Amino acid sequence: MSGTSAALKPPVGAVKPVRHPEAPAPGELLGAHYEHCFGCGEGQQHGLHLQARAGEGVSVTAEFTVKAAHQGAPGLAHGGILATALDETLGSLNWLLRVIAVTGRLETDFVRPVPVDTVLHLDAEITAMHGRKIYSRATGRIGGPDGLVAVRAEALFIEVDVDHFIENGRPAEIQAAMADPDQVTRARAFEVNP
Repeated sequence: MSGTSAALKPPVGAVKPVRHPEAPAPGELLGAHYEHCFGCGEGQQHGLHLQARAGEGVSVTAEFTVKAAHQGAPGLAHGGILATALDETLGSLNWLLRVIAVTGRLETDFVRPVPVDTVLHLDAEITAMHGRKIYSRATGRIGGPDGLVAVRAEALFIEVDVDHFIENGRPAEIQAAMADPDQVTRARAFEVNP
């Protein structure tokens, strides 16, 4: 991206990210972290239903199909929906580190329009880490994984602990997620960028 803000440039002393030894294997579908997440959850009728897969190193790939409910201008994806798809893909990267992190900053470039019924092919990678800060970038392409660039973003995620969600989320949803009898489902609800 040209003109990236200083907040998204890793500082001196930033380190190269290292994939956690227990991270999902390359090619593994990550699945939704929370059923009601607008980005990846199946419980959202008009959500993105984005599906991310672990890549090599600290990268992921994802796809989502732009539906009529995602329009901004007639027949074209809303820019906010495209930014959400980038944010969701970037948030999925944190599973490769096995950390809980939230979006601190997201800068998006809209390169070309994305028509309804188009599959957006996304790829993202973590570029650097510094303390609790995780620097990453993503690209969305149309016409296939090697197609034309339609959108791209750079982001800064901040590592947090589960108390961040417990203290700031709406109590009804927090209690419902914490009460889920499936221990894996309960843990995943708080894993990445809800």
